[in-house]
This record gives sequence, structure tokens and C-alpha cells, in this order.
Amino acid sequence: MSTGKSLKLLAKMNPMNTKLLISAAAASLIALATLSGCGTSPTNEQIGTATGAVVGGVVGNAVIGGTVGTVGGAAAGALIGNEVGKKQ
Repeated sequence: MSTGKSLKLLAKMNPMNTKLLISAAAASLIALATLSGCGTSPTNEQIGTATGAVVGGVVGNAVIGGTVGTVGGAAAGALIGNEVGKKQ
């Protein structure tokens, strides 16, 4: 799919769905960049932190909206994910 077709498809989507999709993609890229910096296999804490940040960012954006909701959700999700990862 070309970039032009992708942008037209995004323009046809509901603005809320587009915002959620972009937030999820951004959070996924941040998590991927974070985990790719590890020289060894990631620990359960690192996996929990990254997963929590992605899920928290998406949920925060959906519930609160805007940058504050996304960043706040990602931060809270990362903290919770880290704690869950420690227990496994």
C-alpha cells in the first residue's frame, strides 16, 4: 500500500480511531526502541515495563485524550508493568 493510499484511508477513518491508531503506533515504536537497546534478552521487568507503557498510553489516550492522557497513561502503565514483571 502506498503512502498516499494510507493517508487517504486515515482521512476517511473516524478522527478518534485515527488518534488511537497513531498513539498505539507511537507507543509501539518507543517500546521497540527501548527494548532494542538491550544487548541481552530482556528481563521480565523490562518486558512488563514496555508492555505496560504501550497499553497504558493507548488506554490513557482513549480515556483522557490528548498528550497528557497518553503520556500519563504510559507512565502509569510502565510502573504497573514493571511491578508485575518483578513478581514473575
